[in-house]
Amino acid sequence: MKRIRISRCGSQLLAQPAPRRPLCPYAAGLQRNITPHSQRIQSRLQSTTATSDEFELEEGEQAQAGRSRRSRLETKHTPLEALPSPHPSAAERSSKLAALRSRLSLPQRFPLQTLARTLVHPSADPNPAFNNASLSALGSNLLGYYTTEHLLCNYPRLPMSVVFAAEYAYIGPKALATIASEWGIEAVAEPGGEVDPGLLQFKRLRPGDDVPAALRRQAPWKWNVTTTHKILTSDEFGTPTPFGSASLPKNEPVPLEDSAQSFVRALIGSLHLHLGRPLVKRFFRDHFLSRHLDLSTLFDFRTPTRDLSRLCAREGFEAPVARLISETGRLSRHPVFIVGVYSGKDKLGEGAGSSLDEARVRAAAAALKGWYLYKPVEVTVPSSTEGELDSSKWRPNMVDCGEVIV
Repeated sequence: MKRIRISRCGSQLLAQPAPRRPLCPYAAGLQRNITPHSQRIQSRLQSTTATSDEFELEEGEQAQAGRSRRSRLETKHTPLEALPSPHPSAAERSSKLAALRSRLSLPQRFPLQTLARTLVHPSADPNPAFNNASLSALGSNLLGYYTTEHLLCNYPRLPMSVVFAAEYAYIGPKALATIASEWGIEAVAEPGGEVDPGLLQFKRLRPGDDVPAALRRQAPWKWNVTTTHKILTSDEFGTPTPFGSASLPKNEPVPLEDSAQSFVRALIGSLHLHLGRPLVKRFFRDHFLSRHLDLSTLFDFRTPTRDLSRLCAREGFEAPVARLISETGRLSRHPVFIVGVYSGKDKLGEGAGSSLDEARVRAAAAALKGWYLYKPVEVTVPSSTEGELDSSKWRPNMVDCGEVIV
């Protein structure tokens, strides 16, 4: 049976107990139903019978508190070499993190601890509370959403194959790895708690080892898979299954490209959580949409003359006719022919080639590109009206019939 020190209880009864921490402004309502500590001790002294179960329960609680105190002390004194990733408290002393935040023009209210967490890949630290897996998933969805609405609202006639290729060019793995390299991100040779938190933490893939199957690009689609099936069952790049480190087992080595793209996506997700949607959209416009992408180079027409004939028939135009505009050196070694495609009196496209057939095909392809790359004058993306009560600024966007099906 546990002994109680009477002198200690008497001093507590006579003296007014001083608060051990600042009082919470919301604790006044909660303390009404709580018995003061002095009254609990007085009632314990006045009671003449006390069962042994009560003392055993009290001893068990104190033992549990002692174990938790010892575990906290052991965690506090854990050597840095034993940690899989740098401690969050080291972010405040990292000059690399402060330089990175200034280099990206991020506000000072963006915490350095969160920026350090975006640099920790799940292969370095499998604990989801310290790696960037959750932030990367959020950032991936935001990047796909902003890129898709930009392409579909500014170019409403683009074929879906071109949309998939454009998204891969803007936010694909290679594009994100290039962006991370341009930001000055450096990677560690081996992750650990003793390294600088401003370095990219991931477990490197050894030279000569095969890339994990989850990170490989899937085989091309078969001929019987339709575009609708790709839209419904694939990711934003048109692949059958999303590829990335999300499906990898713990502590699986990954290449540098995968860890770099994970950092960029996690940074977008953390900016959305800490700074809000307007700043994330401005950051996306400055660092992603500002990169030049020539959409005309993403088209791959196999039968442009037939596609143009079907398009004119669908839209109610006159049948296209190819006409020779000019030529030079017909009988020479390098002739040049310029052919135009006309629908009635309107010229749809123009192309040059070393033969009449080549010039006619290029003219038809130019006419198709002029149709698909149409861009409206006024464009309002859906995300620009999120969280706003005034919907008068919204302007409906153009919705096209779609690409030509041959």
